[in-house]
Amino acid sequence: MSQNGPYSGQPWPGGSPDEPYAEPSDPWRGQEQPWSPSPPPPQIPQQPRYTPTPKPEVRRGFAMGALIAFLSVLVGGGLATTAWFLLGREDDASTVTTAPSTVPANGPRPQTSEDARFAVKGQCVRNEGTNAEPKLRIVICAANTYQVLKRIDGRTTGDKDAMGKCAKVTGYTNWYYYDTEYDDVDFVLCLKEYGPV
Repeated sequence: MSQNGPYSGQPWPGGSPDEPYAEPSDPWRGQEQPWSPSPPPPQIPQQPRYTPTPKPEVRRGFAMGALIAFLSVLVGGGLATTAWFLLGREDDASTVTTAPSTVPANGPRPQTSEDARFAVKGQCVRNEGTNAEPKLRIVICAANTYQVLKRIDGRTTGDKDAMGKCAKVTGYTNWYYYDTEYDDVDFVLCLKEYGPV
């Protein structure tokens, strides 16, 4: 006797014991099959196709016009200013007037700086400080001023040194020295009270 597999027991229904395998009977015959196609799903109504809403128009015309107007004014103003400077200078040169000079013809003109450090022989200075702390300024030669007779550049050590250097200058009545830690800018002025010659 043969067996169907390791299980010994009744043969398959509808088959003989000698048959190794027979078709099983259909237990769901006459009933709805679980694998049968399901009814179609209910129809979903078609949705309208998506169309993007148009963006509202941005008015760039005004901003662009304002920018162009601003740049036009800026460039036009620059050109007008340049033309005014170039053309105006020619007109200004022809209308220059000279003021009469009050500097005596026999003395040198004052330098652009009024500081006594720039005084040279023949110029006049005025003390706008005190005798203890003099502050000399270059001025036009007049009453109550001192005329520079000689300027001696170089190292100076103080009062005695300045008096010694000016002793060799004829006609001096006063002296002034400028002494700093930098000997290259030190100097002595030998002065006399200004009086017309």
